[in-house]
Amino acid sequence: MDSTEARSSTVQSGQVGLPHDSEAILARGRAVLEAEAAAVGAAQSCLSGDAFVGAVRAILHGRGRVCVTGVGKAGLIGNKIQATFASTGTLSYSLHPVEALHGDFGMVHPDDVLVALSKSGSSELVELLPRLKTVGCVVILLTARPDSAAAKHADFVLDIGQTPEACPLGLAPSSSTAAMLAVGDALALTVMELKAVKPEQYASYHPGGALGRYLTLTRDVMRTASDCPKVQQDATLSACHQIILSAPRRAGAACVVDPDDRLVGIITHGDFFRLFDSAKPIGGTLVSDVMTKSPKRVGLDAKVTAALRLMQQYAIDELPVVDGDGRLAGLIDIQDLVTRGFTVCDEP
Repeated sequence: MDSTEARSSTVQSGQVGLPHDSEAILARGRAVLEAEAAAVGAAQSCLSGDAFVGAVRAILHGRGRVCVTGVGKAGLIGNKIQATFASTGTLSYSLHPVEALHGDFGMVHPDDVLVALSKSGSSELVELLPRLKTVGCVVILLTARPDSAAAKHADFVLDIGQTPEACPLGLAPSSSTAAMLAVGDALALTVMELKAVKPEQYASYHPGGALGRYLTLTRDVMRTASDCPKVQQDATLSACHQIILSAPRRAGAACVVDPDDRLVGIITHGDFFRLFDSAKPIGGTLVSDVMTKSPKRVGLDAKVTAALRLMQQYAIDELPVVDGDGRLAGLIDIQDLVTRGFTVCDEP
């Protein structure tokens, strides 16, 4: 019985190969991280300038999509790499090598760039890659065996290095998949930087969750047109109240503008309540006599989280949005932000 079989027999018989004390468990966890970190370091050392630069340029200038493929654990890592490409502005899709040989090959276009993952370079990819080359695809291979059968069919071979797997049996893909993931991220994020993807573009790829909320701009959530009540300075409070009531969506304020539509003030429900409590006739009172002058405001391209912090700081429920010339563009209502899931905890 060789050493591998002996270790496997020990596991199957229920014997414990690692002491259960805390120090031993922690040491094993650190050893795994150390092994995988070493694998990433080895991949960095093996990264060939010609191959990596060529692969990046092929993706950057490709007219089609990026197709990511792999078998087993490498395929799962490939799914994550494909998701990184998609989320950073590069059109991409995943393709299972076996399913490709049984019909899914039809989704591949000659202009596509294939990113294939295989530690050994001797998986089902060996049968798939020649067919992809035949239709005209550029093939990029991530492998630990740059002299493998699969490598012979690749335009660019990215060597991930050869380091022992972190698995205690030395078998389960661990160090090798960590290296594959790192090299895949290096490809996707280098392409992203060369494309000069802006935060606003990135936000459009992540509309949900805290990340999407953090990157959302005020122009994307503000109320406009009739949903943003506004009056001139010489309007009466009675007219202002009617405009607020006539808004299709419940409004808690009206913005006050000058003849050039520049924001000069704001009237809120709170202002009306305070005037009612004074027991004085208010219907004919001019808006300009009671409005809050030079109210707090934000620009069209401000982040919503910044607007939310401003509203919290000054305890206000409505915040006007203005353009670069100070003209009224819209109104942010706190209830709209709550409905969309915003909280004061939405930080970068």
